[in-house]
Amino acid sequence: MPEKPAEPTDRSAVRSLLRLWPYVRPVRLRWISAALVAVLASCLALVIPLILKWMVDGPVADRDPGGVWLGALYLLLLGIAEAGLFGLRRWLVARPLAGVEAAMRADLYRHLQRLPVAFHDRWPSGQLLSRGTTDLMLMRMFLAFPLTFLLVNGTTILVGFVILFAQEWSLGLVLLAPAVPLMVLCSLFETKYALVARRAQDQVGDLTTVVEESVLGIRIVKGFGRNRSQALAFRALAQRLRTTELGKARLLAGIWALITAIPELAIGAALVLGTIEVANGDLSAGTLVAFLSTALALRWPVESIGFLLAMSQESATAADRYFEVMDVAEEPEPEAPGEAAGTTAQGIVFEGVEFRYPDAAPGSPPALARIDLRIRPGETMALVGATGSGKTTLTALVPRLHEVTGGRILLDGEDIATMRRPRLRELVSVAFEEPTLFSATVGENVLMGAEGASDQELRRALSVAQADFVHDLPQGIGTQVGEQGLSLSGGQRQRLALARAVVGAPRFLVLDDPLSALDVHTEALVEAALRHVLEGTTALVVAHRPSTVMLADRVALLSGGRIAAVGTHQELLRTHAEYAWLMSGARDTGARDTGVLVPEEGSTR
Repeated sequence: MPEKPAEPTDRSAVRSLLRLWPYVRPVRLRWISAALVAVLASCLALVIPLILKWMVDGPVADRDPGGVWLGALYLLLLGIAEAGLFGLRRWLVARPLAGVEAAMRADLYRHLQRLPVAFHDRWPSGQLLSRGTTDLMLMRMFLAFPLTFLLVNGTTILVGFVILFAQEWSLGLVLLAPAVPLMVLCSLFETKYALVARRAQDQVGDLTTVVEESVLGIRIVKGFGRNRSQALAFRALAQRLRTTELGKARLLAGIWALITAIPELAIGAALVLGTIEVANGDLSAGTLVAFLSTALALRWPVESIGFLLAMSQESATAADRYFEVMDVAEEPEPEAPGEAAGTTAQGIVFEGVEFRYPDAAPGSPPALARIDLRIRPGETMALVGATGSGKTTLTALVPRLHEVTGGRILLDGEDIATMRRPRLRELVSVAFEEPTLFSATVGENVLMGAEGASDQELRRALSVAQADFVHDLPQGIGTQVGEQGLSLSGGQRQRLALARAVVGAPRFLVLDDPLSALDVHTEALVEAALRHVLEGTTALVVAHRPSTVMLADRVALLSGGRIAAVGTHQELLRTHAEYAWLMSGARDTGARDTGVLVPEEGSTR
């Protein structure tokens, strides 16, 4: 779980919203046009009180039915025009703002693909999912509604008060009196609401993570009968989110009540004073009707400020969360990639390689230290070591899933740090211990290892990986394997992952214990086929069993993040106690307490 970011300030929220401009710029003409149309429609509503004044002081006072009907027609036409303009505004913004949301979502997904593996190790997937769905929806809604109507309502209020002061300036001052306390209240509300909104959106991300983990791990949940405990954990998070949402509701209810009540009191005071002026003959009845009608027309623009500010704060928080991910630096690429090495094959060379995880405690020993190792061209090197010795970490450095923190790795004499990642990953193919498949067909999953590979190459890779079982699936190679490939057995998934690694006949092959989920008979078949593949490539294979080690020409023993020994299988069995212990599976009782690996007493290996 990543460290929770600091609570947003108003300044950071505004800055995040301003960063939306590059996405809005391409549709700015339609958005501005929609805003102007909305302003015009809103201001049309302020013409209605002027028509009422004319009707009361004119046709009504003169008892002229024709004039009254004419005024009613004017009001009807204004209403139709207002409705039409608001409909036009929605049509203008719907398509372009949906495009803005789609562009931002595409940028986020593209950026996530380019972020270091260390980032994905720290961040829960639910937090990323909520940023790519809920947060983007909030930002689109902000551009379509709150941002537009803060402008529209502000303009309407300004024009409305100009009309009020023109009709009767003293009553206008009465209505203007609540402006200062309302601004103070809105400022306090924004500050508090921003904190609660951020907390709620982070909690939505936590809840999404729990749901995703429960769905992906449903076999574990059911297998161990943990339905109740998972439900309780979910309920606790849901209850925490409910409490936060109720806090938001209380804040919004409070500001809504005050924003509604204070102007109503001012309108009541203006009604009393206006009635007195009409009774004294200082004000016409038509003017009072027009004044009060204008004041009532301004009620909605004023009262809506509360929830418009709330939506704006939620959108600002969403933008802050979105750019929090977008601001993470992508995997570095060399500014000037080195020239491709010559055709002379030199294999894989590790020169003084060191690696420390980014989140490692200061002063802690590195995961890998001073790794010096050479894998000759066409050679297969087995990497053997106890659990936690750094085998998987070392293999992840070759395709640059992690960046070395010291030393360098050479492929045929070329430093991988000077290679563009697409080229590097064309040269190096990988198969991980945990096979990951995607919601796609069998063929599409395998061909991820070599885009554009022929059907013949696909079938060859399936044969090498002993994955001919796919031909017995309902649609053969075109069968959908489902999310995470869970419709297949563990061994089947691992064989497809192995086929994906070898389909492109790569120059360099990195296999992280690729046979761990296979039964002994399938393992023997896969090993036999792999021997032919390994003859034409330079390979680094993580091995835990002697049968896998026998695929290799030489073996490197990794112990405590360092290369402890290099040699053939038979040489290391004779000369190195730790290697003999790893291959035998025996362990001295005393070593269990000390953590020192030694062969069992009396061992002849």
